[in-house]
Amino acid sequence: MENKEYDLVVIGAGAAGLMAAGTAARNGSRVLLLEKMEKPARKVRITGKGRCNLTNARPPEEFAEKVRANADFFNVAFSEFNNKATVRFFERLGVKLDVERGERVFPHSGRAGEIADALEFYCRDNDVTIECNARVTGILTACGKVYGVQYLNKRGFERKAEAPAVIVATGGVSYPATGSTGDGYEFAYALGHDIEPLRPSLTPLVTSHPQRSYLNGLLLRNVAAELFVDNEPVRREFGEIGFSERGVEGAVALRLSRDAVDALIDERKVKIVLDLKPALTEEVLKERIAREVAEMQPEEFFGELLRKLVPKQLVVPLAKELDVHSKLYVSKVTDIQFERLVKVLKGFVLPVTDYAPFEYAVVTAGGVCCDEVNKYTMESLKVKGLYFAGEVLDIDADTGGYNLQIAFSTGHLAGLLKK
Repeated sequence: MENKEYDLVVIGAGAAGLMAAGTAARNGSRVLLLEKMEKPARKVRITGKGRCNLTNARPPEEFAEKVRANADFFNVAFSEFNNKATVRFFERLGVKLDVERGERVFPHSGRAGEIADALEFYCRDNDVTIECNARVTGILTACGKVYGVQYLNKRGFERKAEAPAVIVATGGVSYPATGSTGDGYEFAYALGHDIEPLRPSLTPLVTSHPQRSYLNGLLLRNVAAELFVDNEPVRREFGEIGFSERGVEGAVALRLSRDAVDALIDERKVKIVLDLKPALTEEVLKERIAREVAEMQPEEFFGELLRKLVPKQLVVPLAKELDVHSKLYVSKVTDIQFERLVKVLKGFVLPVTDYAPFEYAVVTAGGVCCDEVNKYTMESLKVKGLYFAGEVLDIDADTGGYNLQIAFSTGHLAGLLKK
């Protein structure tokens, strides 16, 4: 393939790269798509726990609120190719979709591979040349313009592909086993772009709670969680929160992690306060507990009362938090201890001391500085013919399908090769 002429070389066959390559080829460009892994869309195939939450059906104004960095920059790409366009795109490729709780969109089959295969088909059907096991080593430029890339092929031989346009769609550094190892940041930096500091986002949080070992494997549904930084409330979420050997996770914790990670990097004090009974006021909860106690026998234990209020796995941690033995007769529990129980159920504090590394992060926060990219074209403002798409850019969002939509929207816009 050496010296074969193309109109475009796309680096990275993930969600953004496949969308960009297919879009450009459909519009008549001769496209080479280079992927360093053995097959395209490795990360797409595992996203959403293997189900692929490909977008979110919320209206534009609500969607924009979920984008955590450079939302104004992203709005242009979203207006060109929004969540409705994404749904139409995959349906036209024969993928049946379902809208689930929280307006999250999934393939009806429940298989992320169906989305990956559809994207690959889109490219091949439009005559994109896809070369896997091809690791790009540099982007070729002259006089401030791109003219191609150098790469190592499957056998380790150095090759050159010439083209007047290159799209960098290499992803971030989350889930590095899928090929996201930060290559695009190195390419961008070498060509004069600033890189906003990289950190994990949508990642589990590590708590120092003394009873954390009891919580491993626990999943709490319908809880409210509030993030505090230096004892000031920052963000409130509602939904599921879970605990594992990686830390505090689940949708709620992941959404809180974006602010928590930044605060921890700045060495600020971070905690999550859980309201385990968000549907009840303190007064109503107090009355509920009083009714439960009135129906119990004097020789029944305090732990049995707790079991009526929380999942079994929380009984011991709560008892320890209250410094009331779970085997204490409920008749011996004081009014002050019952008052304390109400306070803890409405405000169970999880000190946050660290966060899980990139290996467990859903996305990467930070990336190529958006001020140095034309938001109407995705072209570099520093190097003519150089474009960026997807997670390599300093754009990230909440969990719920928003980050894949960022990839599809920016990939589509970059693939239009607007000048």
